[in-house]
Amino acid sequence: MSTFRSVFATAVVLLLWRVEEIAEACSCAPVHPQQAFCSADVVIRAKVVSGKEVNSGNDIYGNPIKRTQYEIKQIKMFKGPDKDIESVLTAPSSSVCGVTLDYSDKKEYLIAGKAEGAGTMHVTLCDFIVPWETLSVTQKKSLIQRYEMGCGCKITRCISLPCTISTPEECLWTDWLMEKTVSGDQAKHYSCIKRSDGSCSWYRGMAPPKTDFLDVEDP
Repeated sequence: MSTFRSVFATAVVLLLWRVEEIAEACSCAPVHPQQAFCSADVVIRAKVVSGKEVNSGNDIYGNPIKRTQYEIKQIKMFKGPDKDIESVLTAPSSSVCGVTLDYSDKKEYLIAGKAEGAGTMHVTLCDFIVPWETLSVTQKKSLIQRYEMGCGCKITRCISLPCTISTPEECLWTDWLMEKTVSGDQAKHYSCIKRSDGSCSWYRGMAPPKTDFLDVEDP
């Protein structure tokens, strides 16, 4: 009986370790939309047309690697190669960081991810992928130029006080601290932009950044 309990306990420990390992593999720190734009190879607006499971070679043990392939219709490319993106690849389930895209009604998304071959990109749960309709007007306009102007700045997420910056090139992102959400006012309406003196600060609006700056300590 004691042997059975020992084996059972070991199995439980191994199972919990495996669950924790999978969870950790998909652990993603929230990022401001500007950060997502700057770190991505490809940023597009696209309509998802269809999806299917495909084989993407074999692993080191000879087992087939399954991925989900979504066929898309690119509407606009904000960042990326000259060739249009025609398909998006992702892992087959969320447990391994796969992304599920709705193609039942040809829904439009903003998709940011990594380039993978001609006409193809790869995405994970850690990438910035949201329905196009959920973006604010400022976010949509910032994709054209504003985010790119701030790629030389660093956005530091603040989740508890005290929050400080270490260089003038940083902006404090305080949406979670102030609003308990990562889709708050700064994410929806602000970009972190370089000033003429090389420092960075939050800016709201689409006109050339002259006055509407927030001090780096402000939410």
